[in-house]
Amino acid sequence: MNYLVTGGAGFIGSHLVDALLSNSENDVTIIDDLSTGSVENVKHHLKNKKFHFFIDSVLNRYVVENLCSRVDFIFHLAAAVGVKTVLEKPLESIEINILGSKNVFEAASRYRKPVLFTSTSEIYGKNEKVPFCEEDDIIIGNPSIKRWGYACSKALDEFLALAYAESRGLNIIIVRLFNTVGPRQTGRYGMVLPKFINQALSDQPITIFGNGTQTRCFTHVKDAVTAFLKLHNLPQANRQIINVGSTEEISILSLAELVKELTKSNSEIRFVKPETVYKDGFQDMNRRVPDISKLRKLTNFSPSTSIKEIIIDMVDYIRAGK
Repeated sequence: MNYLVTGGAGFIGSHLVDALLSNSENDVTIIDDLSTGSVENVKHHLKNKKFHFFIDSVLNRYVVENLCSRVDFIFHLAAAVGVKTVLEKPLESIEINILGSKNVFEAASRYRKPVLFTSTSEIYGKNEKVPFCEEDDIIIGNPSIKRWGYACSKALDEFLALAYAESRGLNIIIVRLFNTVGPRQTGRYGMVLPKFINQALSDQPITIFGNGTQTRCFTHVKDAVTAFLKLHNLPQANRQIINVGSTEEISILSLAELVKELTKSNSEIRFVKPETVYKDGFQDMNRRVPDISKLRKLTNFSPSTSIKEIIIDMVDYIRAGK
């Protein structure tokens, strides 16, 4: 098949490209503006005649339309990345999420191309009903808190995707990702696990926002990609919203302690008030755990890489690059 991956030079997108090109019969085209992605992530494919790289933005609807017309399937991953990006560039983040997605959905509808769209667990917002089920209410906070602009934009993307499905016949699968992590992820944009690992490997203080009792579930990127590939050609997944994530819950303090243990680091663990780093617009959630029964039912698959295995994999990757 011929595939298009928007955001294909990003952390998750590049791993998806690896998986697609592992089948020599596939052709893969990516579009990425390199605002948060990197050529380094896909440089091992640059000489592959089955790989086609366009450095451009999904905001360029003419390029998006042209690329969508050429392929059989679209993985739409391009989006604002990380809390830091969202808080520092709120307007750009909302624009790329909403207008970029509209361009992709419009072109895909016009040329009858199916799409798998990556949404986020952020849209569950302040809902305290755990685990989160796809049918649960979205409870988004005050618009003056910048973080919720990202959650709201991704929620609007989902509404937009389903509206195109109903009005234009778009074949769409929506996956909500829960803290996808792994090799190639950078802590530059506020991602907690690569930040902790880099701090530990440098014997710098491991900084925790708040008291560290907040919990998360971390999904290895290869598990997420496996879920994409199992879902993308599944007729039953059409017009479905599907959680993709691990159910292994860990507190941020326990995560920091585990990183310190596995890296044999001398780093101290330091607690920091979020407002000292993010002057405004930051609000955290206590727990974020997915209900993945729908994913299991549809694919007979669930993410299984443990947080310990994930940390070891990421540490090995970071050390190899130094």
